[in-house]
Amino acid sequence: MCRWLAYSGSPVSLEDLLFKPTNSLVVQSKHSRLGAETTNGDGFGVGWYSTQPNPGVFRSTEPAWNDRNLRELSVHARSGRVFAHIRASTGSAVQQSNCHPFRHDRWLWMHNGLIRDFPAVKRDLALAVEPGLFPDIEGSTDSEVFFYLALTFGLEQDQPAAVASAVGFIEDVGRRHGVENPIQMTVATTDGDTTWAFRYSSEGVSRSLFRSTDVSTLQAHFPDNVLLQGLSEDARLVVSEPLGDLQGAWQEVPESTCLVVHGGEEEFLPFAPTAA
Repeated sequence: MCRWLAYSGSPVSLEDLLFKPTNSLVVQSKHSRLGAETTNGDGFGVGWYSTQPNPGVFRSTEPAWNDRNLRELSVHARSGRVFAHIRASTGSAVQQSNCHPFRHDRWLWMHNGLIRDFPAVKRDLALAVEPGLFPDIEGSTDSEVFFYLALTFGLEQDQPAAVASAVGFIEDVGRRHGVENPIQMTVATTDGDTTWAFRYSSEGVSRSLFRSTDVSTLQAHFPDNVLLQGLSEDARLVVSEPLGDLQGAWQEVPESTCLVVHGGEEEFLPFAPTAA
């Protein structure tokens, strides 16, 4: 599948997020501990917000561990909201337009998992995308179609409800095509102000997802950790797997949950698909 992280808080260099942690996303691209595959080498992407109204995105088909441009960008770019994703393809082509995160206006979206038997259900799903949005689909992945279904069902107005409707529709289409467990997902999306993260699967055994614990508590317990001491108290990370082994730093996001991160506030909402 894939691995991803979503950061919000005080501006940090991309290098601090992607390279410096002991189990950084770049390390996970070769040696994932909790992923469905150990290696996630089918490209990567980074999305970040700066002074422009819409986020910047850098995507490449190179493995994250082998891309000199990622290293160069990471040293110089800083942001207070970052999405990063390393890809292990579930069948679609290795090309830039298939790398996450996907962008639409101010929105970013990334997905770990799959829509099962996607070739069989692709037509039905794609035809449900709002016609005005359909031309913006650039790649061939199930994840991008999922994003545009969420936008079609109202992602910009009510994020949990839109994702629940999109998942409900995907499950309905899948089961009509004889797919027993149509979707496996951890998803993150943001408008640059709030992050929504979802953990769900049709079979109830979802891919791993963790959140960072309160930074001020960690700073008090680990006063010599330079990286921790440089973060604001509202800094938060949501990750596919922990970025290190710091005791007490990570808590698992429960199954069938929507986690909402706004500033230093977190809210857990139950998540279940709804009929579209």
